[in-house]
Amino acid sequence: MKSFRLATIFAAGLLLAPGHSFAQELSGPQVVRTLGRLQGGAPGIDIALLMEEAAASAGKGVAALPDWQKLSKLSQLIVEIDFENNSIAIEPKSYRTVGMIADALHHPNLRRYKFLVVGHTSSTGDAKHNLDLSQKRANAITEALSTTFAIAPDRLFAIGVGEEWLVDPSNPQAADNRRVQLVNLGLVK
Repeated sequence: MKSFRLATIFAAGLLLAPGHSFAQELSGPQVVRTLGRLQGGAPGIDIALLMEEAAASAGKGVAALPDWQKLSKLSQLIVEIDFENNSIAIEPKSYRTVGMIADALHHPNLRRYKFLVVGHTSSTGDAKHNLDLSQKRANAITEALSTTFAIAPDRLFAIGVGEEWLVDPSNPQAADNRRVQLVNLGLVK
């Protein structure tokens, strides 16, 4: 089975220590196991509220806000998906990764869950532009998953946070900061 470079971030790792990346080679079954780890019931997440807070906090940070901290309790995975510069066009080489994500979301262990796709950017450009671009990129991933790979659209939610959670804060313009994060939001109701 082919492995892809993905970074796994467990629970508090993303929100409480955004400067640390845990890159490793993962297979499809490992993606299923990582995204399937839920500690008890998932807390209620209000996507509209998260979007409002992200828009109001562009350039100021959102990780410390209580509604955003709820995400730290959920199973999540950071995925490197390349986009054309300043664009929402997914690079052809990244469609393999998107396909692997789709395969995992079709797996029987994950089929009953809904997911938040969080788009991130580096700090190149201004904060408002990066917020908008990250939202459009998260939308592009959810659209690819639902149209090309037949993931039910009611299982996918997209949000962009721009440059608010840098993986490499010592190098805010680094390509590693441009990524997509998948968060298991719990059971589809």
